[in-house]
Amino acid sequence: MTPADLAELLRNTAAAVLTKHDLDPAALPATVTVERPRNPEHGDYATNIALQVAKKVGANPRELAGWLAEALVAADGIAAAEVAGPGFVNLRIEASAQGVIVQNILDAGAAYGNSHELDGLTINLEFVSANPTGPIHIGGTRWAAVGDALGRLLSTQGAAVTREYYFNDHGAQIDRFARSLVAAAHGEPAPEDGYAGSYINDIAATIVQKTPEVMTQPAEQQQETFRSVGVDLMFTHIKESLHEFGTDFDVYTHEDSMHTSGRVDQAIAKLRDNGAIYEKDGATWLRTTEFGDDKDRVVIKSDGQPAYIAGDLAYYLDKRERGFNLCIYMLGADHHGYIARLKAAAAALGDNPDTVEVLIGQMVNLVRDGQPVRMSKRAGTVITLDDLVEAIGVDAARYSLTRSSVDTPIDIDLALWSSASSENPVYYVQYAHARLSALARNAADLGVAPDTAHLELLTHEKEGALIRNLGEFTRVLNSAASLREPHRVCRYLEDLAGDYHRFYDACRVLPMGDEEPGDLHRARLALCAATRQVIANGLAILGVSAPERM
Repeated sequence: MTPADLAELLRNTAAAVLTKHDLDPAALPATVTVERPRNPEHGDYATNIALQVAKKVGANPRELAGWLAEALVAADGIAAAEVAGPGFVNLRIEASAQGVIVQNILDAGAAYGNSHELDGLTINLEFVSANPTGPIHIGGTRWAAVGDALGRLLSTQGAAVTREYYFNDHGAQIDRFARSLVAAAHGEPAPEDGYAGSYINDIAATIVQKTPEVMTQPAEQQQETFRSVGVDLMFTHIKESLHEFGTDFDVYTHEDSMHTSGRVDQAIAKLRDNGAIYEKDGATWLRTTEFGDDKDRVVIKSDGQPAYIAGDLAYYLDKRERGFNLCIYMLGADHHGYIARLKAAAAALGDNPDTVEVLIGQMVNLVRDGQPVRMSKRAGTVITLDDLVEAIGVDAARYSLTRSSVDTPIDIDLALWSSASSENPVYYVQYAHARLSALARNAADLGVAPDTAHLELLTHEKEGALIRNLGEFTRVLNSAASLREPHRVCRYLEDLAGDYHRFYDACRVLPMGDEEPGDLHRARLALCAATRQVIANGLAILGVSAPERM
């Protein structure tokens, strides 16, 4: 019996109980909540449904809970039902009913946990989108891990997800990048507003090697050569770093194309038609205050040049015209103002502002020996994706960056995350998978195979706790997807690994010595196979490997 099965049983039973006592079953919620009590002595599951509906139907909550408990005891799969406190009902499930969870996992395999909750939702998920003026810094690396995990998570729930990188190749920062490369090629210091670091020298040298004629070009042409070739080299490096990190994109959109293709003009024309544009002080303004922003925004500056928001407007319109009914933007800690701005832009263009979601990621700090790590050998001023991977590896980097809610700053202790220790969360989870894999190999060597024919034998309290946690996986994924919080998957996996280790310490899985394999051995092997599958499924959502040996 899965939590979903139990919830349905509870609702049906509650409806029957209310009807029997001449009370209105329409007072019941559409979905009944069941939870696992923190104290296992209180039962396998608990529900507060009696407390929820008693006042609505004019009943005493504890009396209603008693009626419900009496009816539930008679239901198939329920071993016991007891009233607790002011009207809670604590439930114990028969072992044979719990075993259905193990069977479901083994039947579904890699698809276990998937649902159709988000069917019909077509999502554009834009993340990282770092400027091609330097390597991806640690903040962008957080989005590379979290964004990729979120995309996988949303896909498991039925959404059609397109991962998109917005290539910021238009504007003043690109000009500063080009001037920095020119200065490096001539052996001069970086401009005051330019970029520094050994990577600038490396790119400049590569450009000179590939196009030696650049050094004799007129100044304006020379800067354009360094700009175009340098941006291409930098973006190639960014894509390679992301690929090695396990993050790939379906679409790369160039900001410059929004301007050269006429998309910006198209967006402004639509806004004029909507009456959302006005002229003031020689500039063109968007009435974003009418749609919840704190101030109106300049779209075309008084010198005739488009402001940055002009590209944002065109880009949003482009996404919608490509058929996306939800646009998720994952932005850095200094972009809080973009939440109201982008929602206002959607509203001004005639859309529901809820077609836009903006997630803001907080800062990441690296710590070594208790001291902050502040400088990169290559970038000079910031810690990069490549630095983090070099220090702790891809798996630990992805897991450490995804494990906490994105709206909280995080400190990554390099010593902890590179250690082969149970204190290292990713090692703890991966070790559980490797241990399960070794167990499967040992069982095969003994000629013992998992069998689900006698799952009713799994009556030990540690077996029950493990099975019930496995049954929570689908609900965890659904909740994590709806809240856009992939860190919930990490925390679930750590809890599951803990339940598995406690089960393994208390319940012998394989026969010893001359002992003949029995039904209990095979049932426990089935439970282990299900646990291994769920850990692998969870790690796959995070983009973290599930090793068979460690």
